[in-house]
Amino acid sequence: MALVTINFESQYLGNNHEVGIILPDKPRGQSPKEFYGNGKKYKVLWLLHGTFGDYSDWIRKSKIELYACERDLIVVMPSALNSFYSDWPTFATGFAMESYLFNELMPLIYGWFPASDKREDNYIAGLSMGGTGASKYAINFPEYFAGAIILSRNPRPVSKFEYDNGYIDARINNSVNNAGGLEAYKNSNENAWDKLKDKVKTGELPKFYLACGEDDGCYPEWLEFKAYCESLGWKDATFVSEPGYRHEWRFWDKYIEKGLDFFQIGKDKDAGNPF
Repeated sequence: MALVTINFESQYLGNNHEVGIILPDKPRGQSPKEFYGNGKKYKVLWLLHGTFGDYSDWIRKSKIELYACERDLIVVMPSALNSFYSDWPTFATGFAMESYLFNELMPLIYGWFPASDKREDNYIAGLSMGGTGASKYAINFPEYFAGAIILSRNPRPVSKFEYDNGYIDARINNSVNNAGGLEAYKNSNENAWDKLKDKVKTGELPKFYLACGEDDGCYPEWLEFKAYCESLGWKDATFVSEPGYRHEWRFWDKYIEKGLDFFQIGKDKDAGNPF
């Protein structure tokens, strides 16, 4: 595989920004001119990290490079701070992560790399906070993605945010304030739980693959979301859980591969003999 790191000044994030990209490797026995000039467009996985992480997490802590190599898959891994993959206009000079992904990073990837911009060739995935972002993007912008792999996270109902006289934690409090208050939050893209209800009726959503360890602290809320999807009659959400796993990389590494298998990504590739 070719592993690329891009550092550039982002208009939407207001700072220098690093993105990790995994590109398909040239097969042995094929000339560079033939491979790099073939004009082929590859499928793309937009892969999001969790809280306290950055683009390098997936490269350092999982076998995503191997999985991508086996499938002729481009993997794009942006860094999002602890932003919940949301737009934060009041942070510093502005940190608009949602706008950045769709209006800046996607044009860059599709324009500079052999990446297919067709919906059927694009998937989004993430763990923990990245799972929140991936589910939010797939629900609000279903026209971009054929599928979503959501690990150890899910949309949460706004009714769960309030606790006594405040909110359940500082991040939720900041997110609600960032949206302009609770009512504004309910009507924004951040409220993926309620947005889902409307999108299920239209039939435009991509397929979802959601996995969670049964010893994960997120598991009770994950089960609640599973029941909610069933109540909506949504047939395109597949839920998989496994005992013995917590909020951990051993689970995420295992289930990002299972998610890629679920969507049959790269299953049509002739593996052949690499030696």
